[in-house]
Amino acid sequence: MDYQWLLFCPQLPATPSSPRVTIWRRMRSAGAIGLDNGLWLLPHNDSSVQMMQEMSDYVTQSGGSSKTFLSNAFDEATEQSILERFHQDRAEEYAEFKEQCADFLAEIEKETKRKNFSFAEFEENEQDLNKLVNWLVKVKNRDFLGSPHAAEADQWLEKCQEIFQQFADEVYNNEDSDHNSKMRFDPGPVIDSETRDE
Repeated sequence: MDYQWLLFCPQLPATPSSPRVTIWRRMRSAGAIGLDNGLWLLPHNDSSVQMMQEMSDYVTQSGGSSKTFLSNAFDEATEQSILERFHQDRAEEYAEFKEQCADFLAEIEKETKRKNFSFAEFEENEQDLNKLVNWLVKVKNRDFLGSPHAAEADQWLEKCQEIFQQFADEVYNNEDSDHNSKMRFDPGPVIDSETRDE
């Protein structure tokens, strides 16, 4: 068994619930897996040690207490179960990332077919692409074991960047075209159901 693990055991007052939610969010963001009874597990490394210390301080500030243990798995089956949990979590995240990339490419294709080459559309898609870039960085930072899905995620992001650059070129080339044409997709004022039925 090659791995050492940090086991974080927080104890918090029953109310309010917000500290528990904060711990859940931060630990999941760090890539930890949740075990029974509110325990959290991370591979032992410098960033995990720092994370556990930050969480310990937060628990204390929230009126609770915590303990952190450095541990090995008891047996090979336990370690394999832990590793599988990490692999499953990252596989799910990479799958979700690739799905969002596919949605991004579909949006670019739709706007290209409509010839909606406005700067506003460019800016919206640029923001979406930046979100994908930042998201992949976060997923890779918590991919402690090196998921085989990481390479596919890189390829999807590269495709998004390539297609976005082509769209950006079209927006630039159409910068001086008729503004009325760019406004043709304006849906107008909001019409609620009550107004529509009158």
